[in-house]
Amino acid sequence: MAVSRKPSEARPDRMARLARLPVFFALEGKRVVLAGGSAAAAWKAELMSAAGARVEVYADEISDGMWQMAADAPGGIIKISERAWTADDLKGAAIAIGAFEDDENSETFAAAARAAGVPVNVIDKPAFCDFSFGAIVNRSPLVIGISTDGAAPVFAQAIRAKLEALLPNGFAHWAAAAGKWRSAVKASGLSFSGRRKFWQVFTAHAVKNPEAAPLESDFDRFVAEVKGLGVAVDTGSVTLVGAGPGDPELLTLRAVRALQSADVILFDDLVSRDVLDFARREARKMLVGKTGFGPSCKQSVINDLMVSLAKQGKRVVRLKGGDPLIFGRAGEEIEACNAANIAVEIVPGITAAQGAAARLGLSLTDRKHSRRLQYITGHAQSGQLPDDIDWRALADAATTTAIYMPVRTLEALVTRALSEGLDPLTPAAAIARATRPDQQVIACAIGELPAKLAQAKLPGPVLVMVGRALENLLCSPPQRLASIA
Repeated sequence: MAVSRKPSEARPDRMARLARLPVFFALEGKRVVLAGGSAAAAWKAELMSAAGARVEVYADEISDGMWQMAADAPGGIIKISERAWTADDLKGAAIAIGAFEDDENSETFAAAARAAGVPVNVIDKPAFCDFSFGAIVNRSPLVIGISTDGAAPVFAQAIRAKLEALLPNGFAHWAAAAGKWRSAVKASGLSFSGRRKFWQVFTAHAVKNPEAAPLESDFDRFVAEVKGLGVAVDTGSVTLVGAGPGDPELLTLRAVRALQSADVILFDDLVSRDVLDFARREARKMLVGKTGFGPSCKQSVINDLMVSLAKQGKRVVRLKGGDPLIFGRAGEEIEACNAANIAVEIVPGITAAQGAAARLGLSLTDRKHSRRLQYITGHAQSGQLPDDIDWRALADAATTTAIYMPVRTLEALVTRALSEGLDPLTPAAAIARATRPDQQVIACAIGELPAKLAQAKLPGPVLVMVGRALENLLCSPPQRLASIA
């Protein structure tokens, strides 16, 4: 008999250790001291000026690049003094930057800056730096900084190049519009929930239309759309989200958006913790685990909790392993929401059979071997072998069958299927923790699988697949099936 347990709130994961704390200095109109006139110093002068700083350069020798930069500064003025820096120059500066070839001058400058209470960076000399500069992706006011703590600058630049390709230039205009419209949104008469919905509508439109210039008519349309929702915008909702079989990279974009907008996430034991990393950090995460033949929250308790939270105005995500519509009890949860007049949305996920087949390189409907694909459950509501399985369909040589939750009943299922005509030599596989790094596979004839599965004691969740479409799996080279027990 399954042991009942209550929903429990998961303790938020602590922030992983940071080699550097990413911060963004507000330098508009502030004074920055730059000691050095080299080409490297000129690049830092350009960067500081672009951030709006008043840059004061002190050096006995000034490169042509620095003179050119001062003559055509991108933002704040760049003032050049052809002399060595002094301690008095550092007083009142927002930050100090040094460009020195030797450690002695670097140490002297860093000590003087710290004595004046000014954060200091000495170019290419991390031992004398209070902060560092990373690779930058500029879609200002959207700005992304990338740091490898000086360990691999080339790697940081490669990542920057990838982000540059991913982020449309038009995001700069949308980010600027967000800043411009923020006060107008507050004055629009929208409630707190309405304002949050406005920014969700804004973001969805910006992501879909990044190169379209934001217009005042867009603002009016977004506000009208939110107001058109009426009281619904202030009421809670439930979204059933498929987390996929485990690999977080198999999440859909829609699933990620749901996780990032959730107030509360109710998740199962079978959901990979890596998937939860995509959730909004502030969201409450509650384990409402249901494990086969282990401690489980009653479905009625989950339904009541889900509805109660939504009635409090919360955006609830019910996060399920695989696809919520495939053996995920979605029907009962949808019914509970409908009965309580709670808006419910469904975000499908990749079910375990698809994920496992993709990882193993199998076509479940290979036309040489299979004309039908069927999903069945290995146990009924009682926990026993279902008595209404279509055994003729299971024994059909041209069918690929995926059996969910099969561990406890597999021996009885196979015995019955063999008696109903299933060939004992039919290829089969048991896949544990499909698509995850610790995925394990047992591949053999179906007649041998129950004994081998019992002996292996694979960790859950386990999926069994049967059919001639798995034929190649039995004769695959060792390197392909490195995870096969």
